[in-house]
Amino acid sequence: MTTKGPSRKQVIISTNNNNKMSFMKNSSNHVTNLNRVLKNIKLNIMVNFIYQEQSEVTIITNKVASYLDLQTIKKYVKSTNCIEANEVKVL
Repeated sequence: MTTKGPSRKQVIISTNNNNKMSFMKNSSNHVTNLNRVLKNIKLNIMVNFIYQEQSEVTIITNKVASYLDLQTIKKYVKSTNCIEANEVKVL
């Protein structure tokens, strides 16, 4: 079976353990806030859920993220008060 175009519906946030734990404490609030931000700027992508892996946090979306979507998510993650912005990389 082949697919046409990109098929990844996840945004990977690479960060240190302290930031990861702080971010995950309020993950349900982050899902709500991210969806509000994405909807307010009229993007067609929504965040389904956020989960933690050993070395990163993964955000699962309903569609493949475009460059603008990634930049919006990156800006939101770096603007949260619970993490150090210089330790975050969005892949």
